[in-house]
Amino acid sequence: MDWGMKNRFARIVKSEDGRAVMLAVDHGYFLGPTGGLEEPRKTIEPLLPYADSVMLTRGVLRTSVDPNSSVPVVLRVSGGTSILQDLSNEDITVSIEDVLRLNVSAMALSIFVGSEHERETLVSLSKLVDEGERYGIPVLAVTAVGKDMARDARYLSLACRIAAELGAHIVKTYYCEEFGKVVESCPVPVIVAGGKKIPELDALRLAANAIQGGAVGVDMGRNIFQSDSPVGMIRAVRAIVHEKASVEQAARIYESTKGPKARRAAG
Repeated sequence: MDWGMKNRFARIVKSEDGRAVMLAVDHGYFLGPTGGLEEPRKTIEPLLPYADSVMLTRGVLRTSVDPNSSVPVVLRVSGGTSILQDLSNEDITVSIEDVLRLNVSAMALSIFVGSEHERETLVSLSKLVDEGERYGIPVLAVTAVGKDMARDARYLSLACRIAAELGAHIVKTYYCEEFGKVVESCPVPVIVAGGKKIPELDALRLAANAIQGGAVGVDMGRNIFQSDSPVGMIRAVRAIVHEKASVEQAARIYESTKGPKARRAAG
């Protein structure tokens, strides 16, 4: 990596401990006004102080994030379909010139290995890597899973390895049984997606298992901003990733930030 590439990468994966807490708020590019993200600025603003980076679209970046913020940006640059269509039929939707104007730290796109549009998404990844190498911007490949794909170690190892072989600098994938095999077979850092909303304690276990399995961090969205205490959840996740907190210790952080009403409802 050239200096600029290394510098941008170090903003995302912290050099102090080689770990990363990424806040995913890019869901609207195919889901529209996702629950918890109806008003992006209100959701994002209180969470940014606890995120190492934020993954979003250029529209939300321009309208909903203070330009004075120092939190690194991982920009979603693929899209073209909605939840009503075949999501694998994506293309690159942001020019490299706009990426540079926005001063982002990395670019992100999805690949759909095993889907009808596998080839197109993999070629898009290759082209994006070329652009990233030209301008010193890392590329994060998201191993999106189609309806017929199993989230098991065999499939995820295949998808992650292909992404790395095509030049991705970091890969975002799902946690699975035998996750260590996925990490071992991928020669670039792996970050784990939070996925759909699950109970808070389960989400904390997911984060802990991912780190123990060799991931450099997590990229969580709905399990943070759809929580009854979003700030508490991101603080708890951060404690697991950066402070080696146990699930129980992290759960106490989350619980301590909940209002009395939320605590009564949970009890």
